[in-house]
Amino acid sequence: MSKAEAINPLAQRNTEKKPVPKDIQGMLKDPRIHAELSLALPKHMTPDRLARIALTEFRKTPKLAQCEPKSFLGAVIQCAQLGLEPGNSLGHAYILPFDRRENVNGKWQTVGTDAQLIIGYRGMIDLARRSGQIMSLQAHAVYEGDHFDFAYGLDERLSHIPTSDIEKRGELIAVYAVAKLVGGGHQIEVMWRSDVEQIQKQSKAGNNGPWKTHFEEMAKKTVIRRLFKYLPVSVEIQRATMLDENAESGSQDNRGFYGEATGDVFDGEYEQQADAKKSESANQSEAQGEDQSGMFEGAQ
Repeated sequence: MSKAEAINPLAQRNTEKKPVPKDIQGMLKDPRIHAELSLALPKHMTPDRLARIALTEFRKTPKLAQCEPKSFLGAVIQCAQLGLEPGNSLGHAYILPFDRRENVNGKWQTVGTDAQLIIGYRGMIDLARRSGQIMSLQAHAVYEGDHFDFAYGLDERLSHIPTSDIEKRGELIAVYAVAKLVGGGHQIEVMWRSDVEQIQKQSKAGNNGPWKTHFEEMAKKTVIRRLFKYLPVSVEIQRATMLDENAESGSQDNRGFYGEATGDVFDGEYEQQADAKKSESANQSEAQGEDQSGMFEGAQ
């Protein structure tokens, strides 16, 4: 036994890497993953809350259990970096399972299932407001019974008065988005339903998921995403737009983000720091008489 080991019996243990959890639930409960998420999360979110929400979404959608754990964790990390919560509660983003198909010996076959991140229109609006470049951003759906008039050009205008007769408002015919800029001025984008349906047809998720259950919201997000091309947007918005377009085309691959959370944080050095922080926190709690609740206890 070396002198270092005699002085510190934990030295040998801390040089050994702890096995990485192989299942999604184990990953979401691992404190090292929480530590990595906390580095990416904005101040208004906590890693515990994001992990609880992600675990809830995992349990609500049985097919997510068939996804590669790396892709699911990667999608959660993407949410953390964008500061968006997955799930239907806020409509910020959705984590959905998609079959991955590859050409094997000249035939297209399903070779696995991946989790992909779909950005919701409320998530797009939230990112825009946080960018500091846009004063306000709205998206609305237009129905047959509404009064709707707009024109592009030097005298750009838009007028929309929704019908008060909900039962006779008819089918959705268009969506539009209006952004007011901090420095003054505004930008308008209008898409007819046929334009939106064309995007839906090109989407890998066009026949399931939110396109089928929340068509109006997906239509609003589509017009917002197109409006972003004409606005001074942040890096986060650019990234969200790219992610969303990749998800639509089926080319989003979140498995690579797993490496960002399982690199150096999964070694003995991190364990030693975590143990020290845990011990320090426990001592403070004992001195103050605080009751430490479990990671997955309490309301979301």
